[in-house]
Amino acid sequence: MKRILVTGSNGLLGQKITEKVLAEGRVNLIATSIGINRYPFKKGYEYAEMDILNPEQVKAVIEKHRPDAVIHTAAMTNVDTSEANKALCHRLNVDAVATLLSICEGKNIQLIHLSTDFVFDGKNGPYKEDDAVNPVNYYGKSKVMAEELIKNSKANYAILRTILVYGISYDMSRSNIVLWAKGALEKALPINVVNDQWRMPTLAEDLAEACLLAVEHDARGIYHISGKDYMTIAGLVRKVADYWKLDQSFINEISSASLNQTAKRPVKTGFVLDKAIKDLGYNPHSFEEGLLILEQQMKG
Repeated sequence: MKRILVTGSNGLLGQKITEKVLAEGRVNLIATSIGINRYPFKKGYEYAEMDILNPEQVKAVIEKHRPDAVIHTAAMTNVDTSEANKALCHRLNVDAVATLLSICEGKNIQLIHLSTDFVFDGKNGPYKEDDAVNPVNYYGKSKVMAEELIKNSKANYAILRTILVYGISYDMSRSNIVLWAKGALEKALPINVVNDQWRMPTLAEDLAEACLLAVEHDARGIYHISGKDYMTIAGLVRKVADYWKLDQSFINEISSASLNQTAKRPVKTGFVLDKAIKDLGYNPHSFEEGLLILEQQMKG
């Protein structure tokens, strides 16, 4: 079995990869993150503290554990924070990738790198892998810079771009659109939701599966990984309300322009998934199936 090292294992995607490995075997896992392991089950894999901003520590951990592949999930993903703190965003999303690349190149380690639909300007989605990138905010720019570093390296790499990931993790440091909408509507709180941005929301379990498939297939190049359903953000929130039978009168649909967000968002992203389906056997759940999975997890 291949040995894989995951960065950012305390995050939503990192935890879902751990969960899959524990349930299915398939690979030997070394989970790494900054600080202590927040995943409640500690057996069946190894854990190492690793700060991706500390090149010496990254090198030492990878040299000690000698993985066949690194799945790099750690990043700054908050779009407005990235815009407000470009220097830290660059360190986390670009410099850390350069560190990993230099190690993976020299040791023939496959690098699976997570990227985003925000590399596109949103003028003509859904996008294919070879469509031209043109980010409209600094988060997207940082991810394009990382992609360029990887593409120009000698590393064996796969870049997995994804969209609006949702799911439930342990000790969550941040929420996501589905849980936020459900939580607010259950408390009968009015929420403003944009109705002019289109996305294909991605179940975290599906993205974790794609990461493992990329390792197993020794994937090379760029792959688009998301859910299969195309909807507006407002449409997404209404589907959440429908599913849990919550009052939709608290949903206030607004335009992006009226939101006053720090960073601009692309209007219509979305992905053409044909390449991932054909090359990797990727088979995502529908949005409703994703909500059912979340409901079952909430019931425990």
